[in-house]
Formats: sequence, structure tokens, C-alpha cells
Amino acid sequence: MVSSVEGYLGFLGLLGIERLVELVLSKRNAARALALGGTETGQGHYRVMVVFHSLFLVACVAEVLALSRPFTGGFGFAALGVAVLAQALRYWAIASLGERWNTRIIVVPGLPPVTRGPYRYLRHPNYVAVVLELAAVPLIHGAWVTALVFSLGNALLLRVRIRAEEEALGAAYAKAFAGRPRFIPEVHRG
Repeated sequence: MVSSVEGYLGFLGLLGIERLVELVLSKRNAARALALGGTETGQGHYRVMVVFHSLFLVACVAEVLALSRPFTGGFGFAALGVAVLAQALRYWAIASLGERWNTRIIVVPGLPPVTRGPYRYLRHPNYVAVVLELAAVPLIHGAWVTALVFSLGNALLLRVRIRAEEEALGAAYAKAFAGRPRFIPEVHRG
């Protein structure tokens, strides 16, 4: 029988493979965008972001193994549910952006902002997925220090990233998304 630690490590392994596949897709899409005359911004914080996200999975493993964090049953399953929902939101955002999705900030002149899929409701659904993931994945197996440290670090990174991205996207983006919240959709009561 597989222990909870082995199951958790397997889950993290799948997330690692998923990230590698995403990087291949991102590289291909970034090359297409650059070939279409796209310009890249935000390279300085991008390197920090790559290291940060690489260390995340390592920290999840390290805390669970080094500090013998237990699987907490119901809470762990709830965190797993949130992590799975985060992945669904991430892939909805990636599918909605199609060939325009990549992990860098590359703007192709003349292309209108994508406003379909989750972008109908939020400006940054992929970042919402990342926020949920960084909080939930460690908590699946009780790694609350990793959840806290990486959630706080991610908040700082997103502050820089979102400003750079919105500035690069310019006036067309600002106009298209003027009524949409960055993270949490507003509930309209009637």
C-alpha cells in the first residue's frame, strides 16, 4: 500500500512534469510571438520568478520529509481539491489564450486583448490559479511553513509582475478590462 508521503511525492512529481510540459509550450509560443514582432518586457523579475517557482516544489518535499509533516485527512483532501481546481482554472486560462499563452511578458502589436474564457470575469485568472496552488499544494500534507512563505513571496512577485504586464499591454488592455477585477469576480445582486 502507498503511504500518504509517497502519494504526496507522486503528486508533486506529476506537478513537476506538468511544469516542464508548460515550459516547452511556453517556449514554443514565445518564439511565435517574437517572430510576429512581439516585444518582451519584465526580464529582470522573470528570472526571480523562475527560481522562486522551482524552489516551491523542493520546499514542499523538504518540509514534509524534514519536519515529518502529517497528512491531516479531511483538511488535506480539501487542500487537494483546491489544488485540482487551481489546475483546472490554469488550463482554462491557457486554453483561452491559445498560442498567445507563455510564461513571459511578450506583446504582439495590433493583437486585441483576449476576453474569452475566464478572462470574461477576471483580468488575471492564471495568477489566481497560482495563488491557490501555492497555498493549497503544501497544505495537502501539512507543510504550512511552505504555504505561508511562498504565498507571501508570491504576493510580492505578483505585485511587480502584474504592474509590468498591464503596463506592457497598454491602453487597449486597460479599456477592455476596465470593469473586471484582477482576482475576485464581483457578485452582482439584483
